[in-house]
Amino acid sequence: MEYRKLGNTELELSAITHGAFAIGGNMWGGNEKQDSINSIHASLDHGVTSIDTAPFYGFGLSEEMIGEAIKGKDRSKIQLLTKFGLVWDGSNNEKGEFFFDAEDEGKTLPVYKYASKANVIKEVEESLKRLGTDYIDLLQLHWPESTTPICETMEAMELLIQQGKVLAAGVSNYTVPQMQEANRTLHLVSNQVSYSMLNRAIESDLVPYALEHNSGIIVYSPMERGLLTGKYFKEDKLKDNDHRNGYFSQFDLSKVKNFLDKIEPIAQEKGASLSQLVLRWTTLQPAITVVLAGARNAQQAIDNAKAMQVNLSQDELNFINTALSEI
Repeated sequence: MEYRKLGNTELELSAITHGAFAIGGNMWGGNEKQDSINSIHASLDHGVTSIDTAPFYGFGLSEEMIGEAIKGKDRSKIQLLTKFGLVWDGSNNEKGEFFFDAEDEGKTLPVYKYASKANVIKEVEESLKRLGTDYIDLLQLHWPESTTPICETMEAMELLIQQGKVLAAGVSNYTVPQMQEANRTLHLVSNQVSYSMLNRAIESDLVPYALEHNSGIIVYSPMERGLLTGKYFKEDKLKDNDHRNGYFSQFDLSKVKNFLDKIEPIAQEKGASLSQLVLRWTTLQPAITVVLAGARNAQQAIDNAKAMQVNLSQDELNFINTALSEI
């Protein structure tokens, strides 16, 4: 495994970081608790020291399972990344910005974006309890929202850093102008954004900004929620309540399949899977600090960690990039 400093901090994260959205279950067709905990243990056993989660993932369940999984382990060797700013309990809805309706055990829960100072502090206290820890390594605003001034949200994170409850502050899904405005109040060390072989929009603005300002980029959805594994072009069928049924419709699936067919021989030659090849390519892109990889069981976690063992030459990278340009 490779470990990388996040921005100008002393915080080192594993280049492959365990993404804990799917283990929360909601929106992913459910998941077995023991499989989820085993996936975290397998990640830690194979050099993945960083875990990214959020209160919204499973409506607290993801954080709770992480807390259970790391109980008794050396906390100083684990980096916990979590978020705030999505509420679903109804208590703050009149003050927040409606985001979407989520489903939980047959019930519809309206989810709102809300990042007031009071709510930030409240959510962090709840996350600390669920995670079973007294500090968060990286706290991130989950989504920008329009009802709270950016400076107020940043001031709340600054206070939590001063109190020692948070080591570093970042955001997620911020644009460059939003980063610039936030940095006038508090230095942000990272921005967590969607990025993949099929979604490279950040290369035009956020990547140059990150390189210039020495801020980290944390990538989510590098596998496009499983599409780039190639298995959905073969035998796998999604459950009816899996959100990816709609998500995959945005892509030209025939072109994606042709692309994967072109690059699969590179993976086969190296004894790697398509997933590992895609993850490794992503870790090698400019300004990308760490790549989140979801795992719903131990074997998936091990496979993700081993992606860092895939060595790609410049010729192979050029071949992949040329094939990408034809999608």
